[in-house]
Amino acid sequence: MAAEVLAADGADVTVYDAMPSAGRKFLIAGRGGLNLTHSEPLPDFLARYREAMPHLKAAVEAFPPDALRTWCEALGQSTFVGTSGRVFPKAFKASPLLRAWLLRLDAAGVRFAFRHRWVGWEAGGLEFATPDGPRVIKPNATVLALGGASWPRLGSDGAWTEILAARGFAVAPMKAANSGFTVAWSNVFRDRFEGQPLKGVALTIGAHTVRGEAIVTGAGIEGGAIYALSAELREAVLAKGAATLHAALRPDVTTGELTARLSAPKGKQSFSNFLRKAAQLSPVGIGLLQEAAAVAGRPLASLPAADLAAMINRVPIRITGVAPIARAISSAGGIRFDELDEHFMLRRLPGTFAAGEMLDWEAPTGGYLLQAAFATGVAAGNGALRWLKR
Repeated sequence: MAAEVLAADGADVTVYDAMPSAGRKFLIAGRGGLNLTHSEPLPDFLARYREAMPHLKAAVEAFPPDALRTWCEALGQSTFVGTSGRVFPKAFKASPLLRAWLLRLDAAGVRFAFRHRWVGWEAGGLEFATPDGPRVIKPNATVLALGGASWPRLGSDGAWTEILAARGFAVAPMKAANSGFTVAWSNVFRDRFEGQPLKGVALTIGAHTVRGEAIVTGAGIEGGAIYALSAELREAVLAKGAATLHAALRPDVTTGELTARLSAPKGKQSFSNFLRKAAQLSPVGIGLLQEAAAVAGRPLASLPAADLAAMINRVPIRITGVAPIARAISSAGGIRFDELDEHFMLRRLPGTFAAGEMLDWEAPTGGYLLQAAFATGVAAGNGALRWLKR
């Protein structure tokens, strides 16, 4: 986006990319359907950036979701709003959009230099490691858009943090965001329910509750509702070594109503079948209840109806760790905003700008990640233009 903004104003632009081709992480983002942005009102949208909102607000307001959709459609990729409010290209893939984008950049004169990994500053210029040996260039303006530290095999390995830290820049440590978490499931539960979804649940940690879906994994738990709580879960685990997540399996049914249903005679049916019919629980939900009861040392069938009803909507899940950052959807941490001016220029390195996930912010999935990446790219491109014109 920075290259497009600069080239549109006549600048001579080269994109140096460590990988053999462009947009590899962009392509993986569209593997399950490219969620470009979200259609919710802008004030609600901006609130998703939490503590970083004041720093991203101007950039997102200058290039908001509607502008991103218009940009997409100008590339021949019309968009639609899904039932959740998320915005997707109608092709539902990243590859057609990326191909059209690269063609437009080529037509604008933007050049790409692949297999050029930035390794720092040398002799007053930018030094790159290339297959043909070191190369130093001396641009009039530089935009760093080096990504976070998730999915490192696609290029964003976070190695740049050491380069900037060595120069004295304040860089917040990289942490997994929108990630899964580890849970010490019993072998019985893991073997039976790995890969099974917990649908329509409400997950709570502290004062934060999210409705949605979670998926049992061999190592723990992940999914949309987990990702939405990943910042709170991560910080709790890092601070205390573990955290307790509570799951409401029937969040739309009151404890009183569940108690009444569970007070009915069980008859000859198995206890699991009774729970399935009386509380309308899925097999994985019943398994989760049994798992929690075993940890507490109280057989599920021995619980009074009122206690069982209360447990159904407050099943404790002990989170023991954060899944590796290499498998996280995104990452938190990066260049602290104090190091940047309002044009995304590094205050102590005039003419050098930074954008995207290498900045110190995080957001849930739902289109907020790509929207801020696009918007900060536009802002950094405009900042670089302003610098060049000065």
